[in-house]
Amino acid sequence: MKALGHQTLIELYDCSVDQISQADIVEEAMVRAAKEAGATVVNSTFHQFSPYGVSGVVVIEESHLAVHTWPEYAYAAADFFTCSDSTDALKACESLKRSFQAREISVSELQRGSRLLLEKNKSLSQEHGSLKVI
Repeated sequence: MKALGHQTLIELYDCSVDQISQADIVEEAMVRAAKEAGATVVNSTFHQFSPYGVSGVVVIEESHLAVHTWPEYAYAAADFFTCSDSTDALKACESLKRSFQAREISVSELQRGSRLLLEKNKSLSQEHGSLKVI
């Protein structure tokens, strides 16, 4: 891994409104997705908005899986962040697509925390006695 972490942005379109409207259903789907990705679940917290929508996060030993839903648009946006090569974010994507009954899905992947830049900044801060803020 050339980065400290990997972030996968998951956009789920034309979802089942029933599957993305209730906090308990969304939480169950998110925990299942984390487990199917090979992550170790630590805790989760979800909030039901009024009149609709759910936000929540599943804390995993490897980092987190977060979501916000817009039932009025049949849309959900999820974020899988991991600091481990042992998890498979695409399995989480597939799991959420099934659980939310999404007809379309868009996935983007980012690397976070370039090790090359972090090591360079660490060396600079040790040489100059201060942290470099970018």
